[in-house]
Amino acid sequence: MKSIRIALAALMTTGVLMAAPISFAKTVSQPSATSVAVGPQYDTTHVYVDPDAFDRFTDSFVATFGGTKSQQGVFQVTPTPSQTMSQLVFTPSGTISVFGFKTPIPYPFGDERTGYLVTDMDAAVASARAHGADVVVDTFPDPIGRDAIVSWPGGLHMQLYWHTQAPHYDPLQTVPENRVYVSSQSADKLIRDFVAFSHGKVVSDVTHAPGVEIGRPGDTYRRVRIESGFGKMTVIVSDGHLPYPFGRELTGYEVSNLDATLTRAQAAGVKVLVPSFASDGRNAAIVQFPGGYIAEIHDSLAK
Repeated sequence: MKSIRIALAALMTTGVLMAAPISFAKTVSQPSATSVAVGPQYDTTHVYVDPDAFDRFTDSFVATFGGTKSQQGVFQVTPTPSQTMSQLVFTPSGTISVFGFKTPIPYPFGDERTGYLVTDMDAAVASARAHGADVVVDTFPDPIGRDAIVSWPGGLHMQLYWHTQAPHYDPLQTVPENRVYVSSQSADKLIRDFVAFSHGKVVSDVTHAPGVEIGRPGDTYRRVRIESGFGKMTVIVSDGHLPYPFGRELTGYEVSNLDATLTRAQAAGVKVLVPSFASDGRNAAIVQFPGGYIAEIHDSLAK
């Protein structure tokens, strides 16, 4: 029975599930006047890796951050035929949904960076549309709920998902940040639209943040931090002249001790692409996990 519950949890939390007919008694067509977010512990970064690297990646992620893995399975997670390995990795610093497709990946899956659990799918999609998002994959049913993919100004793709029986997970120890790189032409619209949709707030807007944070010491750039019921988002506004690997990291993970975390990561086969540097009250580094996933990891200088 426990293994069945774990497998169901894996399906429920990935945000992309097997398409199947399902009926709903309630239909909501108006944007929600309140937040549709459930909580950051239910929101995942979507990580796509080659099936051959799947276990090496998930093992290295747990070795780096701690936590547990759900039962692994092979599912259809798109509204059109496909097959992928799928597994959740739960850590104190954030949850990821891992996919290793055994078939070609149907468009536009793979472009979405996160899956956000919402309280009401119809209201969430209506609200996203009302606040400037393009629904690039219309709502489709799965055995325990529904899903959709939306795109915000600047090309930010995210998945919204909902299911009939809400999962229950403990709060995270630290909330990860969705790291979004956009142009100056798109930044203000993205910020305005996403804050309105999420019922969030801008907690800081620094027009001359230190360029070392994007690999350009001596330069400055604009950095906007947003917080909402979906968690944290850092909007990085640049001209696109970014040295590798900046712009490739999807998520920033907060840990209690960066040096100790990097030591564990390297022992598990993780490469440090950008060594630790200090800025904005944090120590930060960028790493690459087996399978290619790139992430920022940081701690607080005031620890």
